[in-house]
Amino acid sequence: SALLAAPPAEAQTLKVVMDSDVKILDPIWTTAYIQRNHGYMIWDTLFAMDEKFDVKPQMVDKYDVSADKLTWTFTLRDGLEWHDGKPVTSEDCVPSTKRGAAKDSMGQKMMGSVAGFEIVDPKTFRMKMKEPYGLVLQSLGKPSSNVPFMMPARVAATDPAVQIKVEDVIGSGPFIFKADEWKPGEKTVYVKNPKYKPRREPASGLAGGKVVKLDRVEWVWIPDVQTQVAAIQNGEIDMIESPGHDLLPLLSSDKNIKLFNGNPLGNQYVFR
Repeated sequence: SALLAAPPAEAQTLKVVMDSDVKILDPIWTTAYIQRNHGYMIWDTLFAMDEKFDVKPQMVDKYDVSADKLTWTFTLRDGLEWHDGKPVTSEDCVPSTKRGAAKDSMGQKMMGSVAGFEIVDPKTFRMKMKEPYGLVLQSLGKPSSNVPFMMPARVAATDPAVQIKVEDVIGSGPFIFKADEWKPGEKTVYVKNPKYKPRREPASGLAGGKVVKLDRVEWVWIPDVQTQVAAIQNGEIDMIESPGHDLLPLLSSDKNIKLFNGNPLGNQYVFR
């Protein structure tokens, strides 16, 4: 569940209390959902899964697989640019695919069938297989931890067992991470990427056009649920990702607050 108090129409900043604090910045180093969510704000993926669980191109413009299923060719779409102004190229995507797969069981399985990669040109690269593998697109477009986010080549060269540095939190996604405003235990700030070019298709799940309608998003960390509720009732924040269940009846009666199910599929938690 999540609570949303609708901000005024002219509001350009959204303040959200997430279910956890952002203490780690590398979504490949850990499988924690908060880092996955943080990753989707900043980085983008070659493919993405839509609301019908179909995998669609995201950073990829077009792709092709040979008749023998041993060569996959991917071509990036126009206008992809890192937050530091440099273009996204095949030289970035190959090491990013390798780094993401190194920590992900689905990626590891795929890479077990990969013979190697070939850079064709700045926008095109090939993945050559030792044997046909039926879950290539699902491995590149999977929506949960670890997500195969594309990073600049120098960042993707970081050992998967080592966290990337704060200054290396550079993506090509819809938001830019404000490293100078990151305060673990307090807030994480993202600002609109003015150069981001969303896909033309309507947004669907994690696929389609990611159209940013806010200038700034703040993830505010408030560990106490009663303090969270007081903050949203006082207009100090706009949304609570996971409100305390005991307080839902109280808040559902507040006409200024909308209660909705942000995760209709639910989650299954397992402890070992």
